[in-house]
Amino acid sequence: MSPKPARRTPALRAPDRLVFLLSLVPYLLDQRVVEVSEAAAHFGVGATEIRDAVKLIATSGLPGATGTYQPNDLFDIDWDSFEDDDVIVIVHHVAIDDAPRLSAREAAALIAGLQYLSALPENAGSTALAALTAKLRAGASAEPSRLAIAEEAADATLAEVRRAVASGRQLEFDYLNARGEHRRRLVDPLRITSLGADWYMQAYDHLRDDVRNFRIDRMSGLRVTDGAVADHSGRTIPETLFQASPDDLEVVVDVAPESLPLLADYLADSTATEVGGRLRVTLRLAHVHGLKRLVAGLPGLVTVIAPDIAREAVAAWATAGLAAYPGTSDDRDPIDSEA
Repeated sequence: MSPKPARRTPALRAPDRLVFLLSLVPYLLDQRVVEVSEAAAHFGVGATEIRDAVKLIATSGLPGATGTYQPNDLFDIDWDSFEDDDVIVIVHHVAIDDAPRLSAREAAALIAGLQYLSALPENAGSTALAALTAKLRAGASAEPSRLAIAEEAADATLAEVRRAVASGRQLEFDYLNARGEHRRRLVDPLRITSLGADWYMQAYDHLRDDVRNFRIDRMSGLRVTDGAVADHSGRTIPETLFQASPDDLEVVVDVAPESLPLLADYLADSTATEVGGRLRVTLRLAHVHGLKRLVAGLPGLVTVIAPDIAREAVAAWATAGLAAYPGTSDDRDPIDSEA
């Protein structure tokens, strides 16, 4: 029986070949010394394609100040090792060290964000985050500053809520709603989601006998009870934080066209009328307090037209902020469905 012919690796298309070449150079530099067969196995191509690519790399470079290619302007390899032993060793490379790097301050900011993510329960012990942090430190133009991320009260509350969701236990807590009203609540936690920098819990509220949204940083006195969460598989859990209600307030606003997608969850319908280069639409909100948050998040892009109660609320809020200048204001009312 004659031996089967070796299986041929299909040739790369032009776009794939470009991606392959762009990936091959840093791979060879990282490996320092690598056999052709090992490189071929790594990229899933034939040994011949690796050899051809290496020869192409050896004729590539960056022209110097004269506009012509001098010996030091080209990549160079150890030709003896390549031709005699089928081993690739790049002995001179160009342009790679000129690639832009993150500054020490930029790297420190990104590392701080990774430290915050690592502190979340679901990311505990994440090797991917640890590896990325190490790469940022190694790739920065200078040693990044050492930062420590302090845990906020909301972070601890978020961890408790996650534990309750994971264990299927009911939650009891004090909640401060947008109107400044305190009330003790007992809920079946169903889902955790976020809107911008804020975290929300979607839960079945035993007081309201319905699903409600609760902003994590407005919860206090949290206690995970021994009571098990009921079966809510037959209940529709809204995909968005905002759900329409017959008691909602309808607010007419003029909004910049590019900002309209950011208000999609609050649109009363799909009708939009162009007025002076902007789109006039109607929003549906649980109460007027939430309108301030929307306007603050889109400065100069949203103008409240009606009703008067909405215009007055936003104007009073802006006036109060201006009166406090140059101090800061933390009037951050939520857009939640709990009322």
